[in-house]
Amino acid sequence: MNQLKLFIDLTRLKKPIGFMLLFWPCIWGLTLVYDFSSSLNNYIFYSLLFLAGSILMRSAGCIVNDIADKNFDKKVERTKKRPIASGKVSIKLALIYSIALCGLAFLVLINFNKFTIYMALLSMPLAFTYPLMKRITYWPQLFLGITFNYGLVLAWISMSNDISLVSIVFYAGAIFWTLGYDTIYGFQDIKDDEIIGVKSTSIKFKNDPKKFLLFCYLVFIISLIFVGINMNFNIFYFMFLIIPTAQLFIFQIKNLNISDTNDCLAKFKSNNFFGLIVLINIFVGKLI
Repeated sequence: MNQLKLFIDLTRLKKPIGFMLLFWPCIWGLTLVYDFSSSLNNYIFYSLLFLAGSILMRSAGCIVNDIADKNFDKKVERTKKRPIASGKVSIKLALIYSIALCGLAFLVLINFNKFTIYMALLSMPLAFTYPLMKRITYWPQLFLGITFNYGLVLAWISMSNDISLVSIVFYAGAIFWTLGYDTIYGFQDIKDDEIIGVKSTSIKFKNDPKKFLLFCYLVFIISLIFVGINMNFNIFYFMFLIIPTAQLFIFQIKNLNISDTNDCLAKFKSNNFFGLIVLINIFVGKLI
């Protein structure tokens, strides 16, 4: 039972916000491209595959991240008790866990068409080099956005077997969404990060974060408008956009207090609700 608890702590399974932020772009892309005049069972089946893949890859990614950052994590108040940093889980065992999780993720992946499989495998270097980016650039959140939202493109490919301009623009917009919310997340550790030399957009834009966040979220909202126009969505889709826009601009930016770690965490977690809002908005545009 103690090993199970350590495994859950290691993979952050008690914190579903991590894998849900990976899952939302997948289900957005799937819902956009799926033909709902056909069987709904296939939509449910592929949704569950993407959810399983998100959980497995997020869990494996957390382990790789903790291995790479074990010396940094020891010096940060929020992360010093993580299983690898605290010495409760060895690197050898952690690597075994990570390989096993990737193996299970591959079993999920082979249920898709060949194009999806190839494109997913191409993204693996991005997924596992992200932890290194905070050592060399102030833009690790950008690399996280590229990785975390890749499922949107994969979901589109899984149904259409090709890539469209709509999927590319939506993917690009979602990258800026991640760039925004992970910058907010980074403010929790900014004091420790500056001391130990870790880089982030939180540090780069600490003097005027709200303008940077406004730009990031504005790009994402524009991508949503582009999607609606090019998918010929109904007027209700555009009317409903006021809800995610307000959630981003009013709740997350206007009310953000970067000196309050609890507030930053709450704003970050609110993006799980935001992901659901966008999904409902896509359904409204397609089906009403």
